[in-house]
Amino acid sequence: MIGTNIPNTDLHVSQICLGTGDFGGGTDPKSSFAILDAFFEKGGNFIDTAHVYNNWIPGEKSRSEKVIGAWMADRRNRGNVVISTKGAHPDLDRMNVSRMSPAEIIHDLDESLSYLKVDQIDLYWLHRDDPSRPVAEILETLNAQIKAGKIRYFGASNWRTARLREAQEFAARSGLQPFSADQVLWNAAVVDPLAIADQTIMVMDSGLYEYHLASGLPCLAYTSQANGLFDRIQKGTLDQMDPGLKRAFPLQSNLARFERIRQIAQENGLTITQVVLGFLLSQAFTVIPIIGPRRIDQLNDSMSAAGVQLSREQIGFIVG
Repeated sequence: MIGTNIPNTDLHVSQICLGTGDFGGGTDPKSSFAILDAFFEKGGNFIDTAHVYNNWIPGEKSRSEKVIGAWMADRRNRGNVVISTKGAHPDLDRMNVSRMSPAEIIHDLDESLSYLKVDQIDLYWLHRDDPSRPVAEILETLNAQIKAGKIRYFGASNWRTARLREAQEFAARSGLQPFSADQVLWNAAVVDPLAIADQTIMVMDSGLYEYHLASGLPCLAYTSQANGLFDRIQKGTLDQMDPGLKRAFPLQSNLARFERIRQIAQENGLTITQVVLGFLLSQAFTVIPIIGPRRIDQLNDSMSAAGVQLSREQIGFIVG
């Protein structure tokens, strides 16, 4: 697979990142291993997980991290994998209560290191923000973890533009390592942020986009295929989409986008998936889509988008 360097780091990663939010949950460990193997065999090396993944299932915690840790230990391939995980997420039964104190950040980080069976995490994300905490405290905590050798780089996930800018400017003034990337919900669909049940999720908007464009800050885009929206439209299976997810994607606007995506696909010999992921891969700053396949055929479909490049005009045409 074509690789890319995350700017201002020495992380060389596959153009597409494997999201593992379902691993150890709906995707059992055996199936998770098979998807990880297939991703690795196709040249993928960038894996994203989180301390909170599958904590919504009663019982064992952090199942995704544990599955990945077991897989790397069994395959003995840690040196060939770039590991990305996230911490400091609120407890799921108290989403209004932040967990962003230095002690909580370090607690989650240490547990992630243990579950992943690694000495160091390549890219560590703060899964949410707490605007009541000074960016100085947060950045000093993360820089201390770099000095301790626990992480190499760190990123922000679901941070608002003003806070992200404030943190980056503080790091520059203080000689601290800044955020190396931003992780946000972004795809080729029209998204209604107000229809998303979890209002702590940050959707790529015009202000954040302009900040990325001006600063060159890399972006990891999750929900990169809009929960399969355009594939479902193509196959006529939209009625099978979870109603809660469907509400986040206004139907008429996205039917119009689908027609434009289909036109580009037909004119260029591409699949719908290749155009949808190519939309992200072709931005003017580094964007790495996170895919979340539950089956090998879904993985193969998504991985086929590596290397797809759309023109600026085609991206504008999709947006309409």
